[in-house]
Amino acid sequence: MAEFKRRADLIQFLKFNAVGVLNTIVDFAVFTVLNSLGLFYTAAQVLSYSAGTANSFIWNKKITFRDQESSRNDRFDRGQLLRFIILNLCVMGLSLVLIRLLTDTLGIQVLLSKAAVTFITVIINFFGSRKWVFVKPKGTPVGDRTSSQ
Repeated sequence: MAEFKRRADLIQFLKFNAVGVLNTIVDFAVFTVLNSLGLFYTAAQVLSYSAGTANSFIWNKKITFRDQESSRNDRFDRGQLLRFIILNLCVMGLSLVLIRLLTDTLGIQVLLSKAAVTFITVIINFFGSRKWVFVKPKGTPVGDRTSSQ
């Protein structure tokens, strides 16, 4: 049973990272375009992170954390969306602080700073999503495919 749980956890983490690759491509593409057009990196980060975050919610809800969801019938869950937004606002705030620290204080090139910060925020986002955003309400049986919403 423990081996099955570890395998399921690993598969979930791999799904999260596969979705994350897509999110990162969206995020980096938007950031690079906006920054190359002269938009200051803070504004570019907010816009690009937001684009990646929207993509992330859709795909993680449908693929990565589907087994943990309270609703398997794809109903919209406002509480889940609110938790997702709060988590990602916190992670975005952290990313802004870290990019500024790396770029302005340590003199690291902005795209390298962005890459380093992305590595950190992926880990925080996974555990926040798994443990707080896409959780099944307490008392809901694991095999329950119905929803009381």
